[in-house]
Amino acid sequence: MNQSTNPWLRMVRLVVVSIALYAVPHVAVIADEIDDSRFRLTDVFDIEYASSPQFSPDGKQVVYVRNSNDIMKDNTRTSLWIVNIDWTKHEPLTDGSSSVSSPRWSPDGSRLAYVSSVDGKSQIHCRWIKSGQTTPLTNLQSSPKSLVWSRDGKQIAFVMQVPDKRKPFVTLPEKPEGAKWAEPAKFIDDVLYRYDGAGYLKQGKDQLFVLPAEGGTPRQITSGKINVVGDSCWTEVGQSLLFSSSPTKDADYAPLETDIYEVSVADRKVKRLTNRKGPDESPMLSPDGEWIAFTGFDDTGLSRHVSRLYVMSRDGSQVKCLTEKFDRGVFNPTWVKGGPTIYVGFDDRGSTYVGKFDLKGRLIQRNISTQGGTTIGRPYASGSFSANPNTGAVAFTSTTPLRPADIVVMNLPGAQGPRYLTTLNDDLFRHKELGSVEEFWYESSFDKKKIQGWIVKPPGFDAKKKYPLILEIHGGPFANYGPRFSAEIQLYAAAGYVVVYINPRGSSSYGQEFMNEIHHKYPGNDYDDLMSGVDAVIRKGYVDDKNLFVTGGSGGGILTAWIVGKTDRFKAAVSAKPVINWYSFVLYSDVYTYFHKYWFPDFPWNAPEHYMKRSPLSLVGNVKTPTMLLTGEVDHRTPIPESEQFYQALKLRKIDTALVRIPGASHAIASRPSRLIAKVAHILKWFEKYRVE
Repeated sequence: MNQSTNPWLRMVRLVVVSIALYAVPHVAVIADEIDDSRFRLTDVFDIEYASSPQFSPDGKQVVYVRNSNDIMKDNTRTSLWIVNIDWTKHEPLTDGSSSVSSPRWSPDGSRLAYVSSVDGKSQIHCRWIKSGQTTPLTNLQSSPKSLVWSRDGKQIAFVMQVPDKRKPFVTLPEKPEGAKWAEPAKFIDDVLYRYDGAGYLKQGKDQLFVLPAEGGTPRQITSGKINVVGDSCWTEVGQSLLFSSSPTKDADYAPLETDIYEVSVADRKVKRLTNRKGPDESPMLSPDGEWIAFTGFDDTGLSRHVSRLYVMSRDGSQVKCLTEKFDRGVFNPTWVKGGPTIYVGFDDRGSTYVGKFDLKGRLIQRNISTQGGTTIGRPYASGSFSANPNTGAVAFTSTTPLRPADIVVMNLPGAQGPRYLTTLNDDLFRHKELGSVEEFWYESSFDKKKIQGWIVKPPGFDAKKKYPLILEIHGGPFANYGPRFSAEIQLYAAAGYVVVYINPRGSSSYGQEFMNEIHHKYPGNDYDDLMSGVDAVIRKGYVDDKNLFVTGGSGGGILTAWIVGKTDRFKAAVSAKPVINWYSFVLYSDVYTYFHKYWFPDFPWNAPEHYMKRSPLSLVGNVKTPTMLLTGEVDHRTPIPESEQFYQALKLRKIDTALVRIPGASHAIASRPSRLIAKVAHILKWFEKYRVE
């Protein structure tokens, strides 16, 4: 039952949120709780979205993961649902009491394997579709992922971490019986030892395992220094597996380096199929067994590369790039019979498509651009698709600016256009007025380069009035926003703001050259792109230029802190999870072997002036704008000392500032519903404090 239809749960929700808001000073509710016509903070708990669609082998059904928010546990619940493409059935396969992921059909469509977590332990489960019987197939000590059925349906391959076996560095004397000594020291000598969202890592390698489809004891197929990356692929019936792995030597110092390998299931012998500088990933064998498709690029040291589609012969020879002239990054190669042809996903100008290439590298089909809608907070590229290899039909997560992800199918035999199989949020949104979303293009003041952005107007918009404006900046910086649903931006609009979001230079989906406009110079002229976008919207006549505000997270937090050091046009700013000092960041972030290598020309101690001139800290003496810093306390990507440096620098200068620490939150500070609500509420209250009426 949707929580909004249950009066008791609605009352509980109001009490819980009221307590949460009361406990945090300076937090305002967007609208009166009685007014149900606008999107409100508490509505975040009622949002649902679809993910991980999987077409059945006969092309008649789609299984997907349904995501909903639990107000009592403050988390996202997941369950498996199945829907017929003719709408005759739409029903749950699991009850949502345990989290589920990675649904995968058996080749004959009689069974469904998936990962389910019960009591905190993830195991592989199997459901017999006809009878509805379900059983766990494993009793693992680590979490499995990347499930893939063998072509005959007799085995399931998966990936699982195998811990390293190490002797303790020191041997301590035994403590007396009943003594209470301090927790023992933790000895670390690994290059990569912590990761955002996971904390301090258990050391080990991801290895391939094979499991009988009826359950039993998994057999480890790879070992040693191999570290499996992403999904694997079966070759001939039960004979071998294709997979991608980082190199066995100095892997931690080569963060982008991977190659395609083949391992024999019988004798576990490993053969290397590719060998070049750069990543080779997502191997997929063609239906006739003659070709292997994969994605990758030649690593030239640029800040960002476009991922390309390749094919090679079954033995690893005759490597050919199919998308050399297609200047967009591709992902998830999927073979379809008849041609043969390959489906891939790609982003283009802020939208995500599914395209089909032939073996001559021609884009012979380009589907509608609505894929996404699984990043509920902000309008990032997201989502996934699956293709039926026999019919060519495609199922994907589809979004609009006014709805999160639903399941849509395309290329159905005899059908015209796309077909929506779900409408998960109509009960929530049909009686609400959301902010309208409008695309606009303009020229950057720096070099007249064309820049794309979107304007979100508040509900009840009147062009004759003047509205305050929020510039919301995406992270990455090599990422993109687009015409996708965003709870955060809709909440800003519901509070009466015109919201502007932009893809400045450096954003993905515009080609490799556009991304590398900020190579070794970020932040840089992306600042000019953003300011030009604000000016373009002001010229439309409905923005109060005395009430401009700016915020952004991660890369957007960096640009927010950079902006207030370059201009005092904005009344107030909120910089979420920023980098303030590149020197300290490169030596403290979790993936430190990456950033110095691709975003800077040398180590910090060899080029300290290069790091400082691109740090917002270098501009702190210019800041006049009241600025709030907001970061998770266990953020290992842009650690909270970055925010604290800016906060304390502004305090020394007696600039109005505040520091908001989110307990228990990693870099994904809005990963739980209440944290998303708290983030938006703090930002709106900070802006309200400085808004001129």
